[in-house]
Amino acid sequence: MCGIVGIVRFNGDVVDEARLKRMRDVLRHRGPDGEGLWIEGPVGLGHRRLAIVDVAGGHQPLANEDESVWIVYNGEIYNHAALRPGLEARGHRYRTRSDTETILHLYEEEGERCVERLQGMFSFAVWDRARRRILLARDRLGIKPLYYACTEEELLFASEIKALLAAGIRPALNEAVLPELLATRFVAGEETLFRGVRKLLPGRTLVWSSREGVRERRYWHLPAATDHGPSTLEEEAAAVRARLEATVESHLMSDVPLGLFLSGGLDSTGLAALMARRVKEPIRTYAVGFTEREANELSYARLAARSVGARHREVIVSPEEFFNALPRLIWHEDEPIAFPSSVPLYFVSRLAAEHVKVVLTGEGADELFLGYPWYRVTAWNERLGGVYRRFLPQGLRQLVSPLVRALPRPVRRYAARTFLALEPGPRALFYENFAVFGQALQQRLWADPDLAAARDPYAEELRCYEEGEGGTLERMSRADLQTYLVELLMKQDQMSMAASIESRVPYLDHELVEHVVAIPAHFKLQGWRSKAVLREALRDVVPREILTRRKMGFPVPVGRWFQGPFWALVQEFVLGPRALARGLFARSFLENLATEHRTGRGRHGDRLWLLVNLELWQRIFLDGEDMDAVMRPVVGDGDARSRGGRALVA
Repeated sequence: MCGIVGIVRFNGDVVDEARLKRMRDVLRHRGPDGEGLWIEGPVGLGHRRLAIVDVAGGHQPLANEDESVWIVYNGEIYNHAALRPGLEARGHRYRTRSDTETILHLYEEEGERCVERLQGMFSFAVWDRARRRILLARDRLGIKPLYYACTEEELLFASEIKALLAAGIRPALNEAVLPELLATRFVAGEETLFRGVRKLLPGRTLVWSSREGVRERRYWHLPAATDHGPSTLEEEAAAVRARLEATVESHLMSDVPLGLFLSGGLDSTGLAALMARRVKEPIRTYAVGFTEREANELSYARLAARSVGARHREVIVSPEEFFNALPRLIWHEDEPIAFPSSVPLYFVSRLAAEHVKVVLTGEGADELFLGYPWYRVTAWNERLGGVYRRFLPQGLRQLVSPLVRALPRPVRRYAARTFLALEPGPRALFYENFAVFGQALQQRLWADPDLAAARDPYAEELRCYEEGEGGTLERMSRADLQTYLVELLMKQDQMSMAASIESRVPYLDHELVEHVVAIPAHFKLQGWRSKAVLREALRDVVPREILTRRKMGFPVPVGRWFQGPFWALVQEFVLGPRALARGLFARSFLENLATEHRTGRGRHGDRLWLLVNLELWQRIFLDGEDMDAVMRPVVGDGDARSRGGRALVA
């Protein structure tokens, strides 16, 4: 796990070394173990290293034997040892044990198509001196990030956006993506919240050469659904178990200590059980929680840890510690913290970093195995809605909608999210139904309603949904794997790297993903039982209490905090004069939203959270306010770097 940066000057000007160093060193948290820099005329590569494999020899930038090809790389290639003998047989001479050198020699053999042979998580840049060409690449699922900015003069790239800003990119708000951000919590396509800064999408390569200019290629797609033929749940589960065991084995590759983030849910508990069987010492597990009962899963994490004999540690985060850390974490993430769970993820990463350098996590299993509640709610709405429209005449159906609006508020809130009030199809049943600020609300939110009308906030998600195969559930899963999950992986990467620790995601090994997406949905969601095939696959290694428990997610009680002791955050960052002066939102709507939430007449915690974070992001990145001071007038003094998180050993 590392941080990479680079500059390619199109006009032949020599790269400014001081500028490249600024880019590299703003990413020190991604690589406190070492640094590297290489400049040759108009090309410069920079690297910050977190040493995981070949601690002594894996320094970067790294060159091949004759220094005609150079690489900077971030990630782990789990099949690098299997690829090495073939490359050595073709005459390549290794100087290190690192997976970095395998990418380099594989590029010499296969050029841009080398990415198709790699199994793992990666983003890298290869400079080919003979061809005067640079290749940027990102792994299939988007586990490792890579951002870039291309102007008439140069191509800049980096693991995090802040490094591009350190190179001189002027931070400016990309207003066009705001409707999507406020509806879905993320921006699904290439654009970012910074104007002119783009992300290389998962499964893509980008090449620049003096002959071709810039071109992009997609080298991997989710595979087409296949006809499994007759099979049983037990047969499907056995195949999943075999592949998951192989994946966990490969993800234990390391020359430094490993651990596991353990929530006490099915996904992480299953990984703990399979991991414990493959190591000699007791595994190390880490969990995080809050004092509030509704936001605390620590009892399940302890149960899971005891079941595998783990050395378990956990951390309790107070609301004060949570909010004091928020501005610095926005800086680390480069974007508003869309999901409150990012904050406790940082605290548990910091705890783990005291003992290990690598952690495994259960990210990706919900998208693959249909674990989120919205999958079964949408399937239920679609199924009953079809019956409803088939047997109830249209004239009678037109009378139902006014009746729903006339229901008492608590009942109306739920009825309005069912087939009784929603149009059929994925836009209404799936995307709009689970939006933070749906399109109807956005018409009232924006000071300029044309902003909401300028772009469909669900365009990229719907594109991924429509190009998918299978029924509604299969399409939802495929769309989430290409959009929603990419945001979660960015959160996972940035929050763990903020604590200088590497996180790995065994469920997202691409061969496992290719197998699971082809499993029919009825093996994953059976009535109200989610992840059926995964539960069956792990039935003999996961405690029954965890196998049968209801999914909790990672609840953070920000809505309750905003109603009580942290109402001042809403007053300052949503209703305050600086926030209102930006002119983005309608003041009357914001005041009504905040009042409804504080008095309990509405539940707008997620909406207020997004608005607070957007304003904090603007103050830090657009206004240049000090991240450690921006919250101080509201919640008091508190250094998130030295305070926060009461660590416990369980």
